Amino acid sequence: MKILITGGCGFVGTNLCLYLNDRGHKIYSLDNLSRKGSKYNLNLLKKNKIKNYRFDITNFKNIDLLPKFDLIIDCCAEAAVEISKKKIDLVFNTNLIGTFNILKKAKADKSKIIFLSTSRVYPIEMLNKLINKDKIKYKILSRKKINEHTSTNGPKSIYGFTKISSEMLIEEFAYQFNLKYIINRCGVISGPLQFGKQDQGFVSLWIWKHLNKLKLNYIGFGGFGNQVRDVLHIDDLCSLINIQINKINKIHNKFFTVGGSNHSKVSLRELTKICQKITGNIIKIGKIKKTSNYDIPYYVTDNSKIKKIYKWTVKKNIHDIVNDIYNWFVKDKKVINKYF
Repeated sequence: MKILITGGCGFVGTNLCLYLNDRGHKIYSLDNLSRKGSKYNLNLLKKNKIKNYRFDITNFKNIDLLPKFDLIIDCCAEAAVEISKKKIDLVFNTNLIGTFNILKKAKADKSKIIFLSTSRVYPIEMLNKLINKDKIKYKILSRKKINEHTSTNGPKSIYGFTKISSEMLIEEFAYQFNLKYIINRCGVISGPLQFGKQDQGFVSLWIWKHLNKLKLNYIGFGGFGNQVRDVLHIDDLCSLINIQINKINKIHNKFFTVGGSNHSKVSLRELTKICQKITGNIIKIGKIKKTSNYDIPYYVTDNSKIKKIYKWTVKKNIHDIVNDIYNWFVKDKKVINKYF
């Protein structure tokens, strides 16, 4: 199958390019190389003879010049939630106008679409209720998992708005123009080739800071580090998408919550202990008590639907994720250092 992967030099995109290329698909990337680490990943694509179109997804004139593809995997996004406070135009154009342009291309070529959405389509107020603020250290009490039936009504961040709006736009195009699609609402994804930062890719950032004995902070919710996320290894996501591609003619026009679930949920404090053990380093971690109005205390995915339909399960836990990132860092530390 001839496949275009948007954001193909990003963390998720590059891993998908390499994984699907190894499984016999003809892979192409679309990436303007604006993100930190994208040139590192571009070199990996070149070594595997995967062409990258250095186009901006917000410019349809560029998108319209592309050849026809059987499938487009749209994982191009400005994914840092906090950035959407300051750079609304950038987030809106990249995430929503970008999806619109891809849909116009898919409509013209009758391409199928797999869209990588986000757990941040769920409302902040609802997720904030999953902690007990009367507890001194903001301990997480909830065991609730988020699934396809969880309401998306309510403010969710500008970033979350652009992603839920993209989902709706895909549904409208599919209804009107008979497109086949899959939407995956992903939680935190991590693994090798991720150049992490504070509000995106926190697992790889945590490991890098420990490896290099650099300072970190627990930010928000009292500064205790009790926020919980489930983390999905990029290999597990690639495996799922490969299954979805193979079955898309039979299983399509559905959306799924996809994450590490209880198999790999972790708090920042727990992650710190894991990083200390693997690196042998104990670093100073400060406390910033103030909580961003975009931050959430807890998110764990319910994979029941996707497990039932695709017989897919999460294989790698948080220890596997940390180990794989750590080994990548150690193997290529001097080069990687240029991008952190």
